Amino acid sequence: MPIQTPHARATPAAMPAAPAPAPAGGTRPVNPFLAQDPRQKARRLARALVSDMIVYQPDKRQKAMKDGTLKEAFQEEIKKSWEEYREQVGEELATSTSFFNDALNEILAGGQRIF
Repeated sequence: MPIQTPHARATPAAMPAAPAPAPAGGTRPVNPFLAQDPRQKARRLARALVSDMIVYQPDKRQKAMKDGTLKEAFQEEIKKSWEEYREQVGEELATSTSFFNDALNEILAGGQRIF
């Protein structure tokens, strides 16, 4: 790797690109990844929260699946995740959609209709 001296000149290829100028009116274009549909965002959050239950407690899930006690075994985790979900997406969206229960069934219950 070449050593750069204080007098070394940066070539145009090595210089970072300047940020794109803002469009007329002073507003920046909206990043499509940040401007998500609230329903899509809620669905993703539900799936992430439920996935975390498995990531942090895989043995507990495996045993509960084997014993048929998934609801009981994860009662506290489900309650905490539901509260977090409801807080982040809002009461109306949380209660008017099945995203959270769908995630519980698809991810935690491995496709079984338990919740």
